[in-house]
Amino acid sequence: MCISLPDLHALLDRARAREVMIACAESCTGGMVAAALTDLPGSSAIFDRGFVTYTNAAKIDLLGVSPDTLTAHGAVSEQVALEMARGALARSGAQIAVSITGIAGPGGSEHKPEGRVCFGLATASGITTQTQEFGALGRDKVRRAARDFALGLIFEAIT
Repeated sequence: MCISLPDLHALLDRARAREVMIACAESCTGGMVAAALTDLPGSSAIFDRGFVTYTNAAKIDLLGVSPDTLTAHGAVSEQVALEMARGALARSGAQIAVSITGIAGPGGSEHKPEGRVCFGLATASGITTQTQEFGALGRDKVRRAARDFALGLIFEAIT
């Protein structure tokens, strides 16, 4: 499910009504989820913080991603997305944390093609992960699609 940007007001209202704070851990989107949320007036009531962890070292230092996980699975993996979401939740005052790691392009490989993005969603009740194959849409479109998908995950998690 993708959420269109005009629906962000509904996300804000829903999170505010349920007194839910949000955190995000972003790699390939470079802070686009945090920017979308903080573009809204009143977002300080629902947005705690964002981590832009573009390098593996940043993922390790700021989010506690295991170097062994990065070595075994690579940065673009559900395993790393899980650890990123877990780390963002643990290192924030949020009740929901979303993570994004992917290959926006150009490029990629046979095993990890352009447009592959892995997401994590952490709450007190657990962590889920999933991978979306957006395809070789071009860097800008992959990043926007990943941002919108992550916002949709947050929206659905606020129940």
